[in-house]
Amino acid sequence: MSGFLFTVAILAVVLGVLVFVHELGHYMAAKAFGVWVHRFAIGIGKPVKGLTFQRGETEWAIAWLPLGGYVKMASSEEDPTSSVLEGGSAAAVPADRVFEAKPVWQRMVIILAGVTLNVVFAFVVFSGLALKNGRQFDPTTTIGRVSAEQLPEAAKALATIPAGTEITAINGTPVHSWDDILEQITSSSENELSFGFANHAPLTLPLHRDALAERGAVAGALEPMRATVIGTLSSGYPAAKAGMQPGDSMVRIDGTPLAQWSDAVQRIESAAGRELAIDVVRGGTEERLLVTPRAEHKIPGDTKSPMIGRIGATPRTPYRTESLGFVGALRAGGDATISSAGTIFQTFRGLATRKISSKEIGGPILIGQMAAQQARAGIENLLAFMALISVNLAVVNLLPIPVLDGGAFLMLAIEGIIRRPLPARVREVVSFVGLGLVVLLMVLAFSNDIGRLIGR
Repeated sequence: MSGFLFTVAILAVVLGVLVFVHELGHYMAAKAFGVWVHRFAIGIGKPVKGLTFQRGETEWAIAWLPLGGYVKMASSEEDPTSSVLEGGSAAAVPADRVFEAKPVWQRMVIILAGVTLNVVFAFVVFSGLALKNGRQFDPTTTIGRVSAEQLPEAAKALATIPAGTEITAINGTPVHSWDDILEQITSSSENELSFGFANHAPLTLPLHRDALAERGAVAGALEPMRATVIGTLSSGYPAAKAGMQPGDSMVRIDGTPLAQWSDAVQRIESAAGRELAIDVVRGGTEERLLVTPRAEHKIPGDTKSPMIGRIGATPRTPYRTESLGFVGALRAGGDATISSAGTIFQTFRGLATRKISSKEIGGPILIGQMAAQQARAGIENLLAFMALISVNLAVVNLLPIPVLDGGAFLMLAIEGIIRRPLPARVREVVSFVGLGLVVLLMVLAFSNDIGRLIGR
């Protein structure tokens, strides 16, 4: 299967499952309260002929526009936006089974059931992976290299920290693994990053908590101390073709000794297209291999990034695994779900405070690309990615925008307070405004996705 078709197929699976989960929440709650459900659809608009079936009172269908889904419940009035999004009206039903006939609190539960099931899905996936794999972490806290060119301007001082320096705390919180370091850098609630070191003076960087891109760049610029032992090899790359094997220790490149993995990376990246003599130790025996690094863009897919050499080898990581047990796995699943939601809220806050550019917003194309990458890495990686996107879908749907669940919930809350529905004209106007906002958001996301594809 070609890369494009694989990406499309994985995107269809990811969005199809998550939309189904979301709409199933609405459907189950509606049925529990006796609301008549005309249609359960994956996709938006009218159903595609031949891709529908009837079960009881409900038509199950695939709709023509694959950008979401809907549960069309019986209503006493036709919402103008629903005709566009849900394929028009359906047959009349008993008056006591329409959505508006139910108490406000029941309608609120129905509206929130979709996002609730999305969160439950994420929690179950995160907990299941934690139960199966335990907590895997990298105990390293020593810096191997700081990639100065990746650092944002506010963090340039970090480039002065020499290799071999041990990080002991960030913003006063002790760190015991590289995972702790990355989490503190990307998720700290302080508007600065204060590094404590075992053998170096402290360093404080003025990085706002919502400057996620800059903080991500800092996390990417820091590399942990690694031995020069090869962990994995990419098929078809120069290292594998030259005969390198997992477990080999690189000791010299062109006669220059290597103290750690980042030393090898620096020499290989600067030698794109030039043959290198790499001395490796395998089973106590030293052997010389001739390897010519492949020239590639430093940032895959970004044609504006500089060309560097790559041989397709990654270091052996000294991961440790800690068994969690059932209760521990549930706790880990909850923490992962809350952390995922917190990151998304932080992103929205960053957009509002303009610490994050609107160009960072991604749409289905970006999701498909990321999903395909995770799928190639294994089913567990894909499941974890789906759980993250499920939380994302839940949070986005909670935005107080009409036509989204958060907007519908807000209007029901107002109805509960004033003890009568909002005037039909008001609901019609806010629904169209909400639809317009969603369309604008989709246009922005697609525009950004296309811009990334063409290297804008």
